[in-house]
Amino acid sequence: MKHALITGVTGQDGSYLAELLLEKGYEVYGIMRRKSVVDYGNVEHIKDKIHFIYADMTDITSLVHAMQVSQADEVYNLAAQSFVGTSWEQPLATADIDAIGVTNMLEAIRMVKPTARFYQASTSEMFGLVQAIPQCETTPFYPRSPYGVAKLYGHWITKNYRESYGLYACSGILFNHESERRGKEFVTRKITDAVARIKQGVQEHLELGNMDSKRDWGHSKDYVKAMWLMLQQDEADDYVIATNETRTVREFVEIAFSHVGIEVEWSGTGVDEVGRDKATGKVIVKVNPKFFRPAEVDILLGNPAKAEAKLGWVREIPFAELVKRMVENDMKLVEKEIKISQL
Repeated sequence: MKHALITGVTGQDGSYLAELLLEKGYEVYGIMRRKSVVDYGNVEHIKDKIHFIYADMTDITSLVHAMQVSQADEVYNLAAQSFVGTSWEQPLATADIDAIGVTNMLEAIRMVKPTARFYQASTSEMFGLVQAIPQCETTPFYPRSPYGVAKLYGHWITKNYRESYGLYACSGILFNHESERRGKEFVTRKITDAVARIKQGVQEHLELGNMDSKRDWGHSKDYVKAMWLMLQQDEADDYVIATNETRTVREFVEIAFSHVGIEVEWSGTGVDEVGRDKATGKVIVKVNPKFFRPAEVDILLGNPAKAEAKLGWVREIPFAELVKRMVENDMKLVEKEIKISQL
């Protein structure tokens, strides 16, 4: 039985990965930060199947302890300050966790069990001001946020430890991937949650930033399969995981509302743009300049050809199905909220 250690196990990707590894018969260990109130997040439903270890990415001693306890054969580093907007407000904390934290984890592996295989969660945000379309493993990086910069350090230090110490260490350059378990601070979940609330009459409208931003969106459940596949290869390497399709935020909004029977009609452009319910004329979407980034990433579009050819990775959940799943899940959650409030 293989042992796996997942940092960020309570998050979106961590929970889907834990489910996948448990299905494959792994003994799964997960790192948690100690809080005043224990919060199992997205793994509440499988918490009895996971061995939890209290540790922190900024504390190498705790990570060494986690490796000693888990004796992990595979380590998946999914822990991060992962919200781009927050990285401008907390640039140093973002660097400590997303950059130096990766080095701490690699050092812990090197000291305790150098035969362990390591996966680093890299990101398409490293491409930032894109130098080529689509982006692949050889496209130059140009990050446009403290988050992107910190992640770029984590990406390169992983490559450095692979080449310097012979560790099996690889990075998955994952493009935007969402799910029903996405946090509400992320634009996709913010949209689907608002759609559910507007449909059920408990919210007036939705406020967003740049509606023209283009992203390559997939489902987290597909993407964690790629993480596992990367650690099953004979040699460590880095891979872009994406759909090779790009959609605007506006398109995401339109499809999300269409799932609840609302057609959005747009008027204005840029910061003046609003979306109206075509049937009633009521404003349901507003563009708010405060949600624009200081340095915008206009388009991300990944080419997953290498992963498809070498890993045999296949994306199964299309964009429209992703949005549908998120909307339907939020409709159920909001309905439950309404019933509880009426008791």
